[in-house]
Amino acid sequence: MATAYAPETFPHQWLPAEVELKTWEQIEPWYAKLMAEPIASSTDLERWIMAAGELNAAVGQEGVKRYIAMTCQTDDPDREAAYLAFVRDIEPRLKPIQNEIRTRYLDSPFRSELPRDRYFVFDRALENRRELFREANIPRETELAELEQQYQKIMGAMTVNYRGQERTLIQMAPFLEETDRAVRQEAWELSARRRLQDRETLDDLFDRMMALRVEVAREAGFDNYVEYAYRNRERFDYGIPDAIRFHQAVEKVVVPLTKEIHAQHRAMMGLDSLRPWDLSVDPLGRPPLQPFTDVEKLATGTETVFREVDDELGAQFGFLRARQLLDLANRKGKAPGGYQTTLEDDRLPFIFMNAVGLDSDLRTLLHEGGHAFHTLACRGERLPAYRESPLEFCEVASMTMELLGARRLDPFYSTADADRSARKLLEGIVLIIPWIATVDAFQHWIYTHPGHTRDERRAAWRSLLERFGGDVDWSGHEEARDHSWHRQLHIFLYPFYYIEYGIAQLGALQIWQRSLTDRAGAVAAYKKGLSLGGARPLPELFAAAGARFDFGDELIASLMGTIRTELDKLAP
Repeated sequence: MATAYAPETFPHQWLPAEVELKTWEQIEPWYAKLMAEPIASSTDLERWIMAAGELNAAVGQEGVKRYIAMTCQTDDPDREAAYLAFVRDIEPRLKPIQNEIRTRYLDSPFRSELPRDRYFVFDRALENRRELFREANIPRETELAELEQQYQKIMGAMTVNYRGQERTLIQMAPFLEETDRAVRQEAWELSARRRLQDRETLDDLFDRMMALRVEVAREAGFDNYVEYAYRNRERFDYGIPDAIRFHQAVEKVVVPLTKEIHAQHRAMMGLDSLRPWDLSVDPLGRPPLQPFTDVEKLATGTETVFREVDDELGAQFGFLRARQLLDLANRKGKAPGGYQTTLEDDRLPFIFMNAVGLDSDLRTLLHEGGHAFHTLACRGERLPAYRESPLEFCEVASMTMELLGARRLDPFYSTADADRSARKLLEGIVLIIPWIATVDAFQHWIYTHPGHTRDERRAAWRSLLERFGGDVDWSGHEEARDHSWHRQLHIFLYPFYYIEYGIAQLGALQIWQRSLTDRAGAVAAYKKGLSLGGARPLPELFAAAGARFDFGDELIASLMGTIRTELDKLAP
């Protein structure tokens, strides 16, 4: 009999059980009450910081619910208005109060009596946030949040008419796997032309975002936004030189393997050059992998995969399905991409994605499932801040699950097709790491050249594609190439949140490398690392999961060697 998952509930300890926190008028009195609470001992201080975390989680969950609703249907004006009301009316008022909470805690004479090892990571983060906080930046941050929502709306509204049907650009993706090259080219060019229709709008949007971010950094006392972004993203355990070292290691070790893969595909396909519409198709001309035709099969099959990796994890995914904490199918008006977010007060995950029946959809759900397991693994942590982890380790949780699940795809594939899928995953990892370096290096260039022109920006992008790209021929489509960064939502929505994927991929590959000879040990270490939440510094989280926190070419070369060995075992 399959294991069931019955999660513990965590009733409010300070707030009333059914408190309503939908408007500022409902929210503000609770913060006033919190700030009036007496603190006469270290016990009082610890109890108070837990109460503050509980209140923040309850208010935060209201914002998360509105964000989920908006991204699930970006063309619904009521959902958009509700989300923007939170962004405009509540978040700006919360920020100065959050700073008051930080200050009261950090300046308390009783803080020194709390266990130093327990509160080290927490204190480090709060001290950093207090140093960065500027009330003058609140209107800028509010405007940025509104501009970010506009990006989501613009991208979500992009559709084309193809074969007599209106389709989202995500729904065009399956045609890029068609064996008929003319079909692929037609589909790719149609989508590319549609994106280019909004190129000026997106450039205008980004220029406004960039200017605001530069202002935020200068207001906080930084010479450039890069240095501010590193502090704002709490990169305490690595810095700008480490990112540069990662770029260099990728160029030295990974790019050559990328070019080998492209050369192999080109030879298999009998082509003189690979074009942008040749990158997703099976190189031997086999029909596209079709793991499912409806999202119910995606959900049930993925639960089986998770149970084969670890029965407890499978049971947790079954719980998410039963509680309807998934929105998987693509549709018009839905925001692009995929994410897992946390309903903070309930301590439960929610998974969002845009499935259309592709092999990559399996990996997306495995990936977001890994994030969900991370949320569930540390939901019992008393200190709310530690129920979140650094992004570099959050992505270890998700990427590891892609790798551990890749050889257990029986619910979707025959053995031969499962091998194809596994090969596609490993090749995809090799190909994505240089892209991660490209996006990260591009953002370093953008924000260290704040006065650049759009022509200079396009030239910088082209230069980086030449440095980190494989062998792809963009002849006749140079404008689409030069604007291809518009598709990377992180550049618009989450500046400098991208190298985390590269760092995490190195951690995930190490756990997978171990799993090839010690699967049980690898899974146990993975779950142990997840259970720590954010209570320890990054190097210690990696170590708990059985991985080294390392950016060097020696480690990367070892991991690429293992991938090469596994690829040799899998038929093309």
